[in-house]
Amino acid sequence: MVAYKSKIKSQKSKVLVCGGAGFIGSNFVRLLVAKKIKPVVFDKLTYAGNLENLPPETIFIKGDIADAEAIEVVFKKYKPDYLVNFAAETHVDRSVHGDTGVFVRTNVIGVHVLLESCRKFGIKKYVQVSTDEVYGDVEVNSSKTFTEESKLSPSSPYSSTKAAGDLLCMSYFRSFGLPVIVTCGSNTYGPYHYPEKIIPFFIKQLMSGKKVPVYGDGQNTRDWLHAEDHCSGILAVLEKGKPGEIYNISAENYLTNVALAQKIVKLMDKDEKNIEYVQDRPGHDRKYAPDSTKIRHELGWSPSVNFDEGLAKTIEWFKNNQAWLKNIKK
Repeated sequence: MVAYKSKIKSQKSKVLVCGGAGFIGSNFVRLLVAKKIKPVVFDKLTYAGNLENLPPETIFIKGDIADAEAIEVVFKKYKPDYLVNFAAETHVDRSVHGDTGVFVRTNVIGVHVLLESCRKFGIKKYVQVSTDEVYGDVEVNSSKTFTEESKLSPSSPYSSTKAAGDLLCMSYFRSFGLPVIVTCGSNTYGPYHYPEKIIPFFIKQLMSGKKVPVYGDGQNTRDWLHAEDHCSGILAVLEKGKPGEIYNISAENYLTNVALAQKIVKLMDKDEKNIEYVQDRPGHDRKYAPDSTKIRHELGWSPSVNFDEGLAKTIEWFKNNQAWLKNIKK
């Protein structure tokens, strides 16, 4: 397949990054800055958004993507050439046990607002950052994988609202010719990760002398993708991806949750007595299996971070940035 030529000119192009103060978003902003591309970050600064995540070169505006007036002001003032949307409510547990309405507001209504603004003011390309969870799951021992043509079968209010936002994006390409692309990334880890997700949560627990809880039988399986690789994949899509397409971004680092816990415990010089099994959560997906052949062949992207090395560096980052964790608690 032939890769699409990049049209981004680093010094002149402006990239609007919605949700850029969160985990993956802030890592992407740092990548843009390193590439001499000017980011404009728009973020609501909910519990997972943090200004400490952002480099000083960032133009920052606080706001909600579901607020059409606020988004219109940003488009009029900064005239972005490109938009990458990370803004989302993302935690499955919160979507199961908490207020599902906030997931609908951000992940569906917010995406609609962005699409309408792009229609009104124009954009060269809009990348919607989604998740492999929209495809649903397979059994742990299954060899089945999900391609970009697989049917959507989300299991939680989180993944179903993400799927709804993705479908809206594809409909705006089909109906209005809006240059929209969707990326579906696998489970991501790395620096600046809010400690509600499994890897930073386990690290925080062990640093505090507490045990790490593993749901159910511990055999739920995920593919682990370092934030640097996830962001380089998104940038490849922004630069070379074809509008109207979906691209899976994955690393094929499959681990059961208990195997992941064992690795973290060992790297932190603890023993397996620090692992405890707890009641499983409702509707817990067994295995995510995204196939990233398309982005590898069409755009020439591939992951570069070895998982064991990336996990060790992530643990060190959290050990060296405990002030960041304390500020989150505040």
